[in-house]
Amino acid sequence: MNFIEELRWRGMIQDIMPGTEELLSKEMVSGYVGFDPTADSLHIGSLVPILLLVHLQKAGHKPIALVGGATGMVGDPSGKSEERNLLSEEILRHNEQGIRRQLEKFLDFNCGERSAEMVNNYDWFKEISFLNFIRDVGKHITVNYMTAKDSVKKRIEGDTGISFTEFTYQLVQGYDFYWLYENKKCKLQMGGSDQWGNIVTGTELIRRKAGGEAFAFTCPLITKSDGSKMGKSEKGNIWLDLSKTSAFEFYQFWIKTSDTDAEKWIRIFTFLDEPTINELIKEHAKDPGKNILQKKLAEEVTRFVHGEESLQEALVTTEKAFAQKDIPAEDLTVEDIKALKGVTQLKFQKNKLSDGIDVISFLAETGSFSSKGDARKTVQGGGVSINRKKINDIQLKIDSSFLLHNTYILVQKGKSSHFLVEVV
Repeated sequence: MNFIEELRWRGMIQDIMPGTEELLSKEMVSGYVGFDPTADSLHIGSLVPILLLVHLQKAGHKPIALVGGATGMVGDPSGKSEERNLLSEEILRHNEQGIRRQLEKFLDFNCGERSAEMVNNYDWFKEISFLNFIRDVGKHITVNYMTAKDSVKKRIEGDTGISFTEFTYQLVQGYDFYWLYENKKCKLQMGGSDQWGNIVTGTELIRRKAGGEAFAFTCPLITKSDGSKMGKSEKGNIWLDLSKTSAFEFYQFWIKTSDTDAEKWIRIFTFLDEPTINELIKEHAKDPGKNILQKKLAEEVTRFVHGEESLQEALVTTEKAFAQKDIPAEDLTVEDIKALKGVTQLKFQKNKLSDGIDVISFLAETGSFSSKGDARKTVQGGGVSINRKKINDIQLKIDSSFLLHNTYILVQKGKSSHFLVEVV
């Protein structure tokens, strides 16, 4: 398979250095992507770099996943308007282990010379003194070169400015590429388009310091058709860790994709071939109401990330939550209710229902809403259902008569946020 051609038709190439495609066609290449270790799980914003490594390995090359333990202590100014919090080594090491466990699900770490590797740039930076770094690395890159980068220029011209710490980030990332070139024979770096300036600094450092030649390309940043950031829900990030985002919530994120995004994303986030995708797009256009693209996208991505068992669990939960939505809550069996395990589960104290509690306090105290004000506004707007009945009265009292099977209360917020409150 032609690696670059495969990515190109999928819409996964933005900037590419001349000679990159030729290099990949003539030899096995080691290529790397960096991952931010600010949490012990990756989220769906990390799926594109993961997929770049998977495609690279499928095409016969060697993938290297770099965890930025050192750069996580510095902070990358790219795409950021403010400086971020810095992390301790203990937290960074914990996060590294979590990321490793996830990457092992997608990449083959034991297949001979093409085996995936994971490295942490803290392991080489911890031994480098500041004086040695500015002498051996800093002298090769001019300040003029560094300030010309968009990520730096925007921060210098902005209100918050940029610290010396973050200003040096591109040198640190550039040294990563140099170190991998020297120690792992790595000739390719991949990343998001916002990383182009940092990546090019690495190829420049390799040229000036090692007299070598390195290559790179970037993938477009993935945004929704409305311009908003991809990967966020009402509750924050969509994580790849099931303990942080359930299979149901993960599946639902993809199901709710707009037609425009689904047509673009099914190329990027699945391994379906071009003829299959084109046929799906045609079928979807005949009857968009069937959501053919969204269903296939959600199915493929959920299976890839979480496996067949979790996909089936998400499908069962979806059916219970939505396909049976016309069945009165009182007619749901305990088994039906327990099958809603992908729905956000909350607990509430039973003694608070003895004299009844006003619906606004109930919604806020269960955690279905972040505040009473938010709950009141949504109830008044007709956006809340309890036990599948729309609630309009903000004075309504919730008491034990609302309990299903003496234990549960179903809460729906808007069209797609479902909560199962267990009263204990």
